[in-house]
Amino acid sequence: MDDLLLGVCEAARAAGMRMLNAGEVRVREKEGHANFVTNLDEAVQAQLIEALTPMLAGARFIAEEKQNEAAPDGYAWVIDPIDGTQNFISGLRHSAVSVALLRDGRPVLGAVYDPYADELFAARVGGGARLNGREIRVSERAFDRGVIAFGTAPYNLELTDRSFAAAKAVFLACCDVRRSGSAALDLCGVAAGRFEGYFELRLSPWDYAAGSLIVQEAGGRVGAIAPDVWGFERPIGVLAAPPQAFDALKALVEGVKGGETP
Repeated sequence: MDDLLLGVCEAARAAGMRMLNAGEVRVREKEGHANFVTNLDEAVQAQLIEALTPMLAGARFIAEEKQNEAAPDGYAWVIDPIDGTQNFISGLRHSAVSVALLRDGRPVLGAVYDPYADELFAARVGGGARLNGREIRVSERAFDRGVIAFGTAPYNLELTDRSFAAAKAVFLACCDVRRSGSAALDLCGVAAGRFEGYFELRLSPWDYAAGSLIVQEAGGRVGAIAPDVWGFERPIGVLAAPPQAFDALKALVEGVKGGETP
């Protein structure tokens, strides 16, 4: 598994270099509010599929820019070629390549590469989490002293009021909140101790498959936001935090209903 993870990390780095040397970027809209895709998303995804296919015979692919079935039994690669596409389009230089490997529906390894910061987060199940080869651990700060990252679920406008009400409730209970535009990097930020938590009310499996494993292997907790159930079969709400902050964050986020705090 270590050799396989090394190969995945090399593939993620190469894909990130493709992002940095993008050339002409062409943008088109997909279904949903402010949902865009670029020619680079498609090119990076094709490059990753080509690189990963010979690493594990018979593994399926679940990827953002293709038609997908539910996560199958056996092995499946889960790919987000550019997590943070709007950041990429806008030149904000905060996007990442995310690759995970599922075995029977559970992540066994994952890599997230930020080419702008040259930061490679990686983990395998039972092997800990690392940033550029150095072991990382989640923060030990208390929730009320912490900084919490969140996402706005921009493709699901029916969740807008609840998302911002939850962000307000969390803001009033912690030190501050942040919105970065990349779920994969926010999850890695939790794993590296930069954030004391992260939540978003709707993510697709490719947004969180790698990052969730990296958080867990760094000593953190991940889970679904009720009423969703944890898994990689469909989009769900996702919450991650160090053990000492998880329950407090979950209670606040789940306590917001329809844009109103209880």
